[in-house]
Amino acid sequence: MRFSATRLGARLARRLAVHRLDQWGFPYGSELSDTAAAVVAELAANAVTHGRVPGRDFELRLATLSCAHPGAAAARPATLRIEVADTRTEKRPPSPDALTLPPPDCETGRGLPLVAALADRWEVVDRVPVGKVVRAELDL
Repeated sequence: MRFSATRLGARLARRLAVHRLDQWGFPYGSELSDTAAAVVAELAANAVTHGRVPGRDFELRLATLSCAHPGAAAARPATLRIEVADTRTEKRPPSPDALTLPPPDCETGRGLPLVAALADRWEVVDRVPVGKVVRAELDL
């Protein structure tokens, strides 16, 4: 889904993400829904604040990744992947192992540490043809 790179777009991304999760069987207010909402909110806010390119939208992608177990009749979802992409290339967030907390008196800079605390894994990858994708995964 694509959204305008505005605060309204970031808020709409969060709302539509929990709506989609509810359709997939992860109800509103469940631990997964609330955690995913917080991760989407932080990543979308970062895309709007730091990744904004005038006239360009940001993109949210949600996917469940399946894991087949030996002897299981069918694969079941094992991971929820959340991806937020923007078109800014020169401003990249730090990698997970280079992430640091801001000083206590700083009013910003806690979004990615929050994502790191909530997600089981996260990373920053290149977006083809231009930009970056911040990907977070939640184990189901």
